Amino acid sequence: MTHKKICTLRAAGTPYEIGRQHGEAYRDAIRHYAAERVALVQGGEWSGHQKLNRSQVLELAEASLPAHRAYAPDLTEEMQGMADAADLSMAEMVVVGGFTDFIDTVYSAYKRQTPLEPILAVDDCTAFIVPDARAGGAGFFGQTWDMHDTAADFVLMLEVKQEQKPTALLFTTTGCVGQIGMNSAGIAVGINNLLGADGQVGVTWPFVVRKALQQESIEDALACITDAPLAGAHNYLLFDRNGRGYNVEAMSTRQSITPLDGAPIVHTNHCLVAENMQVAQERLPEAQTSSEGRLTTATELLDGDRQITVEDLKALTRQQPICARSTPPFHVASCGAAIMRPKTGDFWAVQGLPDENAYEHFVVSE
Repeated sequence: MTHKKICTLRAAGTPYEIGRQHGEAYRDAIRHYAAERVALVQGGEWSGHQKLNRSQVLELAEASLPAHRAYAPDLTEEMQGMADAADLSMAEMVVVGGFTDFIDTVYSAYKRQTPLEPILAVDDCTAFIVPDARAGGAGFFGQTWDMHDTAADFVLMLEVKQEQKPTALLFTTTGCVGQIGMNSAGIAVGINNLLGADGQVGVTWPFVVRKALQQESIEDALACITDAPLAGAHNYLLFDRNGRGYNVEAMSTRQSITPLDGAPIVHTNHCLVAENMQVAQERLPEAQTSSEGRLTTATELLDGDRQITVEDLKALTRQQPICARSTPPFHVASCGAAIMRPKTGDFWAVQGLPDENAYEHFVVSE
């Protein structure tokens, strides 16, 4: 098994300084990733539309900046620091970080102007919460992170120390304020992408993840999701050091909250709540089959009453079809995975395919 060492960055200071440090350290990668993602939006396959020009894409991203600023002014300053260091516009930063929400916004913005087709499957993440009682008194949150296969090259472990906020350790990508993470207050958060037909000009999901990780309690972290004017659809999972957890199917216009009880929670990329299905995009049959198959496999692997270890969860992320491999026409793959144990602060992460690469161990610092 290959040991692909994950790039790591420790950033501290004011929000702008944190963003500037991120942007200076990974300037070329951020510029490359941004250009790639803007081009993917322009192509139309990811949003169900005919091709868009660059101005159309960036004007729509620019329109979302007031919502980001109102929701989290400090994170907007952090993004500005990255933009300045990488010599990119704030609109480009919205796209590079919030791509999978932004395409929901594009879908809704242009759905009356161009014929719609089912979009490509950008959404193969499989996520799970294992309650304390099933894990020796200290439960786990974990997930694969699946995306267009080229995204694996941009994986980054980011530690953020901001004054008067808990320290956050994040599995993310260059140019993104945060994707999956855990903080020193013992709160872990992760996501699965959903395909929303009710996207709007609003806040993209990395801002929601980071704002949740600025909180000291899981109730306040939950409010960061439920109070956000969401640009697109994601499923959010929260789990804390006290064994409390929530699954939130969050569309732009409606949400459904499921508290953790005695059984593990597993979620993939199709809505499980009937109300949310009403505002979901049509999924291609192959994508729906994949999501349902991964949900069934992960649920079966976590079923029963045996005690679950981190090694069991690493094996789960390596199991087919959970470990997604890049195949045409989608070219989506498991670009990494993360497993967190909030009670102990332990964080295991892998870059690239989990069945080909070794996990690294990190610890959230105070």
